[in-house]
Amino acid sequence: MAQNKYVEILKASTKLGLTSFGGPTAHLGYFRDEYVEKRKWLDDKAYADLVALCQFLPGPASSQVGISIGMLRGGILGGFLSWFGFTMPSVLILALFAMFISGASFDAGWIQGLKIVAVAVVAHALLGMGKSLAPDRQRIAIAVLSAAAILLVPTAWAQIGVIVVAALIGYFIYRNEKAPEAVKLALTFGRKTGIAAWTIFAGLLIGLPLLRPLIESGYYAIFDIFYRVGSIVFGGGHVVLPMLEREVVPGFMDADTFIAGYGAAQAVPGPLFTLSAYLGQLMGSGWGVIIAVFAMFLPSFLLVIGTLPFWSVIRTKPGVQAALKGVNAAVVGILLAALYDPVFVSAIQRPADFAVAIIAFAMLVYFKLAPWIVVLITAILGAAMYAFL
Repeated sequence: MAQNKYVEILKASTKLGLTSFGGPTAHLGYFRDEYVEKRKWLDDKAYADLVALCQFLPGPASSQVGISIGMLRGGILGGFLSWFGFTMPSVLILALFAMFISGASFDAGWIQGLKIVAVAVVAHALLGMGKSLAPDRQRIAIAVLSAAAILLVPTAWAQIGVIVVAALIGYFIYRNEKAPEAVKLALTFGRKTGIAAWTIFAGLLIGLPLLRPLIESGYYAIFDIFYRVGSIVFGGGHVVLPMLEREVVPGFMDADTFIAGYGAAQAVPGPLFTLSAYLGQLMGSGWGVIIAVFAMFLPSFLLVIGTLPFWSVIRTKPGVQAALKGVNAAVVGILLAALYDPVFVSAIQRPADFAVAIIAFAMLVYFKLAPWIVVLITAILGAAMYAFL
């Protein structure tokens, strides 16, 4: 029976990994349809609580929800299988794309199309996140000031500082609001395992950068970069863009190569964090892919394992929820800054580029086309534009 349970988890998650287009919000809809409606593995209340947990944690929310459901169904191994099935299809596609693109010329129009589509995708994500995460004047102000601060001080440490300050502001503004009640979650592991996971998470986050100057290894550098980024990114996949860009450009690749990969990542199903497979291939070939993907998602596993046993207590703390509101507003500002740099400044070089970006944006927002279709059309438009203009 246990073996059948694990096969069932892997089968369900692989199906989602092959068909879940559209970004984190769409992924959560696919998950609910598959796990709540069809398979009845949990009810709506428990699912909503898992979504709240994973929005509270840094990292890719949709992947963490999938991991959490797998853990509720089959323990820690079930969580791994749930992640593996959901993630591997896009990892393989993006690693192969990186192998292909490493021999391509960036004068090619379709590459420019991939860079342009990133403008439309980030703008679309910004609209959606702004409505849900910055719905009032206070949070709009936090978002705008966060964007201004990051544009003026474009460093990874500035982003961390902005998140910390936003958390404090959110706490003082919203601390008196009532927190929702939590749902009891049935787990196969307890608080000791959770504490151990948090200890490993913190030890790696602090220790990896300290040891990096002493260890001359490209693979160690890849692990350090992707682990740190996976540990501190709030707001999901799109917000990973500016953090990764500052870590790998220009040390490992140029901005054009980076943005082209981000555009291609919109065309594949699964989580946007699998951009790490594309970057890992360019930074360190096959082992680079394995190390980058493992390091990128390892914090998600540790944070989910560490927080699930304590979530029923954390969920009911108004101060925690208040700080999270400030953090989420800052995330909108981080994405707003990323829309300008690196996305816009790298992709839009002449009026024709901006015209294609407007078309791509309209296809996403107003005509509701699937992202992979928009990516394909934009790549074709880019190729045609550079052939005839």
